[in-house]
Amino acid sequence: MKPWVLYALISMVFAGLTSVIAKPGLSGISSELGLTIRTGFVFVFVIGFAAMVVPSGQFAALERSNYLWLGLSGLTTAVSWVFYYKAIKDGEVSTVALIDKGSVVVSVVLAALFLREQITVRTLVGGSLMISGLLVIARK
Repeated sequence: MKPWVLYALISMVFAGLTSVIAKPGLSGISSELGLTIRTGFVFVFVIGFAAMVVPSGQFAALERSNYLWLGLSGLTTAVSWVFYYKAIKDGEVSTVALIDKGSVVVSVVLAALFLREQITVRTLVGGSLMISGLLVIARK
């Protein structure tokens, strides 16, 4: 197995845990406050992780474009998280998480348009199955 596949599988498991763990944490508070607290913890953990594994010389390699694209990615992450937390506060985590994973289809389309990644028959079939599943779930 290639390392990136293992990393993706680990990400999948922890992303699944994230929603289930967050739901009880939102009890009695707003989704906005819950997200704020969670994000504070994420910030501390990621800074600590970077301090341990990022070679200091890499900071000198940063360019404006890195800041621009990563900043835009941070903005889109924040918008996604705000609405995700609003959804899990009031909805069922199992349904919200499945709908949220429709982002895979959005990523595939955008990667093809902007990054010139190839959409294969396998990708089309998988994406179509995901969209079909999302339609079944959303009609609840």
